[in-house]
Amino acid sequence: QVQLVESGGGVVQAGGSLRLSCVASGHSFSNYAIGWFRQAPGRQGEFVAAINNIYDTDSVDDRFSISRDDAKLTVYLQMNSLKPEDTAVYVCAARFPGNEIVRDHTQYDYWGRGTQVTVSS
Repeated sequence: QVQLVESGGGVVQAGGSLRLSCVASGHSFSNYAIGWFRQAPGRQGEFVAAINNIYDTDSVDDRFSISRDDAKLTVYLQMNSLKPEDTAVYVCAARFPGNEIVRDHTQYDYWGRGTQVTVSS
């Protein structure tokens, strides 16, 4: 069992940056792959970025980068040059086994509750 808690969201002007954190508790965090997804009102949820347990990464946009610190049980999502269309609830999720990077949200086992990101124009 893994519990995930996101933080770092907020209101930022277009062009600004935010760093989101996803802190885990539970067993064997380093064995899990972690993904970030986002959900905006009126839109389908979408994959943002993911990192596996050997630090391979995937991201839908070069403005977003993902990293992890297994000693701190934390995964970070650095978001730069933010745009109003990035406004959404950002949620992290954990997947086992952790050696694969997967964009399909149905392949993730545990989910956080999300953090709101609002980008003003």
